[in-house]
Amino acid sequence: MIEFHPLGSGLKALPPLSLYIHTPWCVQKCPYCDFNSHQFSGAALPEDAYVDALLQDLEQELPYVWGRSVETIFIGGGTPSVFQAASIDRLLAGVRARIKVLPTAEITMEANPGTFEQERFAGFADAGINRLSLGVQSFHPEHLKILGRIHDDKQAKTAIEAALKLFERINIDLMYALPNQSIAQALNDVNTAMALGAPHISAYQLTLEPNTAFGHTPPANMPDDDHLIDIEEAVHGALFEHGFTRYETSAFQRDGKMARHNVNYWQFGDYIGIGAGAHGKISYHDRIERTVRVRHPKDYFNGIKDGSATKRDAIDKAALPFEFMMNALRLQQGVPSHLYTERTGLNFGTIAHALKQATEQGLLEANPTRLQATPLGQRFLNDLLQLFL
Repeated sequence: MIEFHPLGSGLKALPPLSLYIHTPWCVQKCPYCDFNSHQFSGAALPEDAYVDALLQDLEQELPYVWGRSVETIFIGGGTPSVFQAASIDRLLAGVRARIKVLPTAEITMEANPGTFEQERFAGFADAGINRLSLGVQSFHPEHLKILGRIHDDKQAKTAIEAALKLFERINIDLMYALPNQSIAQALNDVNTAMALGAPHISAYQLTLEPNTAFGHTPPANMPDDDHLIDIEEAVHGALFEHGFTRYETSAFQRDGKMARHNVNYWQFGDYIGIGAGAHGKISYHDRIERTVRVRHPKDYFNGIKDGSATKRDAIDKAALPFEFMMNALRLQQGVPSHLYTERTGLNFGTIAHALKQATEQGLLEANPTRLQATPLGQRFLNDLLQLFL
């Protein structure tokens, strides 16, 4: 039995609601990837059965979000673009039949350039996808090979050019601080993406995560700390020089449009998470819950049938300050101070001591109306967050 922990005064109003949909299959598992993804080989994907399971999963979640509307949808993975357009169309139609999706909803899907087909991508747009996030990572053949990507630079460029014509918005994922990567090569990657017309770029440092191939056997010739900083400063500098604004740790935009789905995460909004291994966060007036689905597709199929696929746990009140700050302080401009009470239900006094310490250490801006990390706090974000534990 779950033990609920009241929030004191509680939430006066519920936050915006998003929907995350996880597809767990990839053509090939990348050695750096720690997401819940499973390589398929040869056999046809169980697309129809999985869409049925996703819609049944959503139905099982509806009593917890009754009467609420979905403002953004994100289909992630894995590689959602291995699905046929007809499957994505049936999925989104099924979602709309079960829960209200706002007409202005941002609907994002992740895609691998190696799965690009003109007709398939056009079908995704017709199904209602209005934002495509392309996992390019690099345009350099050697680095693409090291990262285990299934596309080459020409396929990446073709996919970007087509996506810009088909979708209202696109994002390009790039990685830097790669094995054997020079500053010039890192700059070439970001300059190529900008030259192609990408309005939004997510630039990530390659990190070696546990339970990945790279975590088990690190690649040779990883950049040392000094070289890593030089690469990062060069990449960020090039983006700034070309009119991009950094609004989150790894997110840059140059047309004034942020990724609304991700911003909802960072502002401690709510999100339903359906699909194998999907995580969610649902607020009530007296508590906030985290949800998680079983990870393996086979277990997920079985769990959806018998109702055992989802685990729900209330967030302990003592953990809420850290949970909120861990998200909010990723945003370069932070969040309005009042959002803390609105999204956690806690009195602002619960973090007064931590705020004082953070400000005195130069990690947090001395602004009573805004929770915002200083440049030093952004650089040492983990140290800043430790104050709220």
